[in-house]
Amino acid sequence: MRIIANLVIGSDGATVLEGSSKTLSSELDRSRFHALREKSSTILIGGNTARNEPYSKTPVPLVIVSASNQIPKGVRNNPLAHIWNISPLEAIMRIGDEFEVFGSEILVEGGAQLLQELLDGDVIDELFITQTQQIGGTDAINLKSLTSGFHEKSCEEISGDKFWHFVRER
Repeated sequence: MRIIANLVIGSDGATVLEGSSKTLSSELDRSRFHALREKSSTILIGGNTARNEPYSKTPVPLVIVSASNQIPKGVRNNPLAHIWNISPLEAIMRIGDEFEVFGSEILVEGGAQLLQELLDGDVIDELFITQTQQIGGTDAINLKSLTSGFHEKSCEEISGDKFWHFVRER
């Protein structure tokens, strides 16, 4: 199983702007985001992401981990959604156990908290991070800390946005 994570951040490290990560994103970032989705067999998000981002339709199974189980009706009505009251690490193990349903290419689109838990659990193989020129958001992360234990495979700057690809050092 290969687990990759995708995250967009502002130039100040913010992961949320006006209640959503979508407002941090650029057109090119969204294009790259969808290209990652096309290669994935399952998307993993947390409850906060489900409540604040548009997940009523996904091209592959969507696993939502949420302790509160307060998931919007639109997301609940996604026929590919699976809502689990377990930790992100337990979800990764369950996805692996149910390979026939979820496949082997897991894309983590959750927020900084969910991502950090998976990084601490040493299960993320690759990180794709876009840093846009947006500032003034919330839930800031420290890029250097986030990518500790990874090496930079590539970095591309286009129209002021930086696109990094990091690979876990094994």
